[in-house]
Amino acid sequence: MKPILHLYCKRDGPGERQQLFEQASTAIETFGATSRVRIDVPQRGSEGDTEGPMRSELEIAIPAIQSGSLFGDRQAIEFVNAQWIQSHEGVILSDLISLMDPEACLVVMIAFGALPRSLKLGELVTKVELAPLSEKGALNWLGEELRSRGMRIDNRAAEALISRFGTDVASVGQALDQLAMAGEPITRELILDRFKNRPDVATFGYGDAVEAGDVGLALKHLEDFLVHGHPLQLVGQLDAQLRARSLAAVATDFETFTKQVRMPVWKAKKLYTSRTSLSEENLRRSVAALVRADNLLKTAPEDTYRLTMERLTVALCRWAG
Repeated sequence: MKPILHLYCKRDGPGERQQLFEQASTAIETFGATSRVRIDVPQRGSEGDTEGPMRSELEIAIPAIQSGSLFGDRQAIEFVNAQWIQSHEGVILSDLISLMDPEACLVVMIAFGALPRSLKLGELVTKVELAPLSEKGALNWLGEELRSRGMRIDNRAAEALISRFGTDVASVGQALDQLAMAGEPITRELILDRFKNRPDVATFGYGDAVEAGDVGLALKHLEDFLVHGHPLQLVGQLDAQLRARSLAAVATDFETFTKQVRMPVWKAKKLYTSRTSLSEENLRRSVAALVRADNLLKTAPEDTYRLTMERLTVALCRWAG
């Protein structure tokens, strides 16, 4: 396995983004990484600390790539929106990558545009290009997803899901979450009636976006939810997610973990296999931020709710995503 994986798609849609994230997770699991560092590259020209050789959001890459295998562990460093790496940052990253231990580090570049020419990856990289999803491709994805979850629906119901959500397979997955918990036969009529718009962002969309570290999508779901919902509902959802991830991190085995949480087996398995992605320090920060937000929402004026939740969302996407 080459030490650099470049995952690329010309279209940055929610479905394409979901598939690239899944491919990245599979590669990192295959590599056998015991720790995972995710870096969300900010847009070129965005504000931030630029006093150092790299923007502050990317500085963590330097010690992460240089750390090597001091204790025999393997590390994955994931750059999301790598097309926004600046030219001078590409030069620095190229030098770092050329010196890293390929047996100890895997670098994953997820891009929705061209990487900077200054980022010289040479023969060290495997490039995988994802074609923009079509509705037929979304149907194929749905079939694989249903098999992996042990769910069955007929062709008319499957077509109804794609009719409602198109190629947005992330939303299709959230819809399947709800359908799996509904406890009733999954029919075309049920889908068209239940999902007149998109799944419940309070329970699924927002929480999933935060776990994926997708700041833009999480803020979009937050904006939609706050039109009619109270932010403490989202805080409760985030608290449940962090508790489950904490239990996964300390569980001695998968069977022990499933006895401690109430969720579908496929979801518990997904959470358990990614348990090393959240460090103890980032978990502590996330819990502290959640407690502060909860206190503010219960004591501060209502006109501060949106700002409080936006700050919490960005922080958790960075620390717990």
